[in-house]
Amino acid sequence: MPTIGLPTASGRIEPFATSAPRAFPRATPPFPRVALAAAHVVADPLAEQDPWLDARIDWDRTVAYRRHLWSLGLGVAEAMDTAQRGMGLDWEGAKELIRRSLDAAKDVPGAVIASGAGTDHLAPGPDVTVDDVIRAYEEQCGAVEAMGGRIILMASRALAKAARGPADYERVYGRILSQLREPAIIHWLGEMFDPALEGYWGSRDHWQAMETALAVIHANAAKVDGVKISLLDKDKEIAMRRRLPRGVRMYTGDDFHYAELIAGDEHGHSDALLGIFDPIAPAVGGALAALSRNDLAAFHAILAPTVPLSRHIFRAPTRFYKTGVVFLAWLNGHQDHFVMVGGQQSARSILHFAELFRLADAAGLLRDPEMAVARMRHLLALHGIA
Repeated sequence: MPTIGLPTASGRIEPFATSAPRAFPRATPPFPRVALAAAHVVADPLAEQDPWLDARIDWDRTVAYRRHLWSLGLGVAEAMDTAQRGMGLDWEGAKELIRRSLDAAKDVPGAVIASGAGTDHLAPGPDVTVDDVIRAYEEQCGAVEAMGGRIILMASRALAKAARGPADYERVYGRILSQLREPAIIHWLGEMFDPALEGYWGSRDHWQAMETALAVIHANAAKVDGVKISLLDKDKEIAMRRRLPRGVRMYTGDDFHYAELIAGDEHGHSDALLGIFDPIAPAVGGALAALSRNDLAAFHAILAPTVPLSRHIFRAPTRFYKTGVVFLAWLNGHQDHFVMVGGQQSARSILHFAELFRLADAAGLLRDPEMAVARMRHLLALHGIA
């Protein structure tokens, strides 16, 4: 296997020998857990644009990656924060992305897709009212449903700014959920992913905020498929999971503890809607195949090496995790370049990428080590490392 010199925190370049990629088991869904991968977008590096301001998408490669995820048995959570929603991808771009993905799903038997609807076309400000937020949610939800899509109800920066307390959240979510054709997934995105969402549900204390979220879910249980919480705190997720109404799923958004949360305990388990499932999709498919055979040991053996990788990709500042997701897609040949919408490829350091390379290799996720090494050498050369 090829060897490459990688930089270390001490300032030295040390040789690193790659390993053979892991052969993950394959199985046909349905799996014993619902598994949605929040998928990234592939930028078009040749388009005329201002790269920090514009979002020019390579639609063919972007849709091809969704087909890759479906081929492994995973569902797709479309136009979420992993697709740089609110960090380069605006509502108009998201709407086109959703349309193209829904069209592609029609040709894939059993393809599962749910799409993010929020209020990101409404800029938060002192003059924005709760009624403005309701109208913004209605516009996006209506657009997604008109295309035949299922809704993931995304957290709203405008609501976080406009709300005066828990009652405003209860009013907004009650109004929107009551109008939806199908039950939605509610997404509680923590401030570590988006600082503008601090204090969501009317409190900076997550435990108090949880009471409001649970009140909304219980009051609208027939219109809630599940809730995804992204707080990177397994104890909060488990506590909330045990208080959900019967039939309402907990979709783990915990990119630090997903393996144990999906495995579950004597009181239940979490399903999954995760950004990390984008770059580790082959391992996820293999782990779920093992779980289908009730082979919990194999499930953990496959996912355990991916957890250090995920914790590295999602390290603080967590909102820059998308850079690691796209970096690994490039290393694995799913796109020909490491260019991101909004110039976000610059959001992590070369030391970060070097460690990500090591951890991806340890998890068996470099599907062609020679190609990965060649591409990593190009990146190192760009940083002045021969």
